[in-house]
Amino acid sequence: MNQLPIEPAAEQPFTRTGKVKKEQEHPRTYLYLFLAWALLIGLGVWGAKAYTDHLRHQIASEIAKQTEDQLAAVQEDYKKQVTQLKDSVTADMSKMQAKIDSVNELLAFTKDSANSKTDNSNQLYTQLADVKKKLDDLKKNLDALQ
Repeated sequence: MNQLPIEPAAEQPFTRTGKVKKEQEHPRTYLYLFLAWALLIGLGVWGAKAYTDHLRHQIASEIAKQTEDQLAAVQEDYKKQVTQLKDSVTADMSKMQAKIDSVNELLAFTKDSANSKTDNSNQLYTQLADVKKKLDDLKKNLDALQ
């Protein structure tokens, strides 16, 4: 067996091994670790804010689209109702006009055939005035809708 000769420690020359003393190693390492930790925290906060802003913008655009769709539906429904009401008022006005015309004919006939003792023509004039008043009210309502 070959054994290495054991030399006393005093005889070994002092050489540098390249190791730094522990007192110098700790502060620099802790500083780097703290800076890396602070950088990671900062990047995390920035990422969370950027993601939150992205979500906020996305939700706002979805709400705007939904609101626009609902407004379009309400506007379409309103136009449909106004058209139906206009048609209904127009039909009512033509019916009233037909009644007014028939009352006018009856009134003219009554006036021609009435003698001085009867006053039926005043009743017909009163009815005609009421019908004309209702017709005017319907015309105003139609004009307000347009």
